[in-house]
Parts: sequence; C-alpha cells; structure tokens
Amino acid sequence: MCSNFWLVQVQKTLYLCVPKRRKIMKRLTLNHISTAVLGLLFIIVIVSVLYTNYIAEQLAEEERKKMELWAEATKQFIIADENENIDFLLQVMEGNTTIPVYMVDADYHLLMSRNVREPKRNVEEFYADKIATLRESQQPIKVQISDDIVQYIYYEDSYLLKRLYYFPYIEFSLILTFVIIAVITLLIVQRSEQNSLWIGLSKETAHQLGTPISSLNAWNELLKARYPDDALLPQMDEDIKRLQMIAERFSKIGSQPEVEVHELVPVLQEAVNYMRARTSSKVEYILHTPPAEHCEVKMCVPLFEWVIENLCKNAIDSMEGVGTITISTQVADRKVFIDVADTGKGIDRHRYKTIFRPGYTSKKRGWGLGLSLSRRIIEDYHHGKLFVKQSQIGVGTTFRIVLELNH
Repeated sequence: MCSNFWLVQVQKTLYLCVPKRRKIMKRLTLNHISTAVLGLLFIIVIVSVLYTNYIAEQLAEEERKKMELWAEATKQFIIADENENIDFLLQVMEGNTTIPVYMVDADYHLLMSRNVREPKRNVEEFYADKIATLRESQQPIKVQISDDIVQYIYYEDSYLLKRLYYFPYIEFSLILTFVIIAVITLLIVQRSEQNSLWIGLSKETAHQLGTPISSLNAWNELLKARYPDDALLPQMDEDIKRLQMIAERFSKIGSQPEVEVHELVPVLQEAVNYMRARTSSKVEYILHTPPAEHCEVKMCVPLFEWVIENLCKNAIDSMEGVGTITISTQVADRKVFIDVADTGKGIDRHRYKTIFRPGYTSKKRGWGLGLSLSRRIIEDYHHGKLFVKQSQIGVGTTFRIVLELNH
C-alpha cells in the first residue's frame, strides 16, 4: 500500500512536470514527411524529364536539319567538277564534329563514317551491327548522286544530346541522395530530442522520489522503535527498498549504468517472485529454465529486472488480470533467448514495431514509455535485442529478449 501511494504521487509529479504531456509526447510523423518529400521529388523529376525531353526534341530537329545540309554538301562535293570551288562544301562537311554519321550505298555497305569511335577489333562487324540497328530505328537521308547511284546517310544523336537524355536521372539520383541524408539527419535529431526528453523525465522522477523516500525511512525507523513487534513493519521495509530501487532505476536512465556478470536464472526468479507477490492469484506465473543451463550475462540487474517486470505488467493488462505468463530461456550460438509469453488479447502484425515508439499506448491511461524504455535498456545498455517474436489475436503474445552470453 505504501509503495502504491508514493507511486501515485510520482505520477502526479510527472503531470506537474509536463503540463501538456500529449504535446511533449507528440513525435514528428516521419512517414508523412517522407511521403511529402518523395512526392515533391517525384514532381520535380517529372517536370525535369518533360522539359528535358522538349529541349532534346528541339535539338534533335536541329540536328536533323544539320544532317540534311551535311548530306546535300556531301552530294555536291561528290558531283563537283575540277573547276568548281568546293571550299564552302568542305567547311560544311568538316563543321560536323559531334554527330556520328554513316554513309552507305544502295546495298547498305559502309562507304564512309565520321565522328565514330571504332573498336580495335572486329571493325566490319561493328559497322554492320550499327547500320542494321539504325535501319530499324530511323528513316535515312537519301542522297541521289545520279539516276543510277543512290546513297543513304544514317546518323546517331550527338554526344551532347545523349548526355542531355541522362540529365534527369542524374538529377533524380542527386536529389534522392540529398533526401536520404536529410531524413537520416532528421531521425538522428529526433532521437536526440527524445533521448533528452526521456532522460529529463527520468532524472526528475528520481529527484522527486528522493524526498518522500527519505521521509518514509525516517517514519519507518520511528515506528520500529515504538512498535518493535509489529508484523507489518517488515513489509513496509520491503516496500521502501522497492521504492529506492525504482528511484535508482530512473536515475540510471541517460547515464552509463554499472554492468556486471550475473547468473541469469536467479535474476529472473527474483523478478517473477516480486511480480507474483503483487498481482492477483488469477495470474499464473510459469518459469521454464532447463536445470543444466548455465547462463552468465553482463547486465545491470535493477534495469534488467525493470524490463522483465514491465513486460509482465503489459501482459497482465493484455490479459485483463486473468491468465498465464510464461517466461522461458534457451541457449544457442553463444546467445541466450528469453521469451515472455502471455495469454492476452494479442497484437496486430502491423503494430509489432509501432508499440515500441515513445508515446504509443493502447490504454486509456498511460504514457506509452514502458516498451520504449525497455527496448532502449536492452539495446543501449545490454547490447541485446527486444522484439515481438509472435502474436495471435485472441491467443496471446510472446516478447523475445536476446542477450550475449559472457565468455
């Protein structure tokens, strides 16, 4: 009764410390932000692609006209006589320095090429494949040399035009990289802010617990001196020690706790015994630990016990005070697996990760910090994992803790 009274006082203190708790617990909805940013990115890329294609079509049309002029200059150069001035024709022909050109005869045999990067080997096969590909993709420019001689000119996009086609994709890659970096930065900043919030709340809670615990200790000593044979005083002693442990747990959040090697099974037994003594007889606790199993783990006992107790309390809430909680351990691959299973309402699969978010709760009254802090304790301080192993609606849920064995 004593510990429950002071826990109520602590809860009131937290409400005073955080007048608008829902606002403080409100987290940035990264999914919405990411969707909006990706949508904006998609619009930018679409507009860029459309505009680039428009420019590319204009350049392609200009290149077509340029090649038609080049074809006419080539024709005039071929049919020119010795007395005709061909300087202008040569200037036009040599002015093409970027567009790959292939001139073929009526049988599509290569007569000449310009601005083409030839391979060192299999040159004839290279040109044959090029011409075959161009014949399928474009209409050639016809060069009528005479009534009996016809030649054709095929050409590819200039190197500038080819690079222009790739520009939207390069732009998309750069913007996407920027967005990814921005989202990662936002996640880091958000996590840092949350850490600061939880650490502040925890330390303030530990501070607020200190004064009433000291007062309780003094009153307890006074009662011991006045009523040395009172049977309730030992229980009050236990409750005060429990309150001191709770204060110690809160004070360790945000600071590096002392991690020592402990045998796992006695720690689990202590946590189960504590919960069994303080819950209804309608809740059955089962602890499965193989007798031959020897599990030494580096842990901070007060914090680890708090995680087990929190998982048990969540299980009791899920079972609405009636059901079975089974805690089992097994060792494999130099790791120990601790499963906490209940016979409660179960969790939807799409909420397996959501329930660990700070502020998330399915209860009418609650802060939504228990599972979030539990995971942080296991991951940050014990370098392990905490996750939902399995759950079935109407059947129950199993949480799994994974810790490294001490070698």
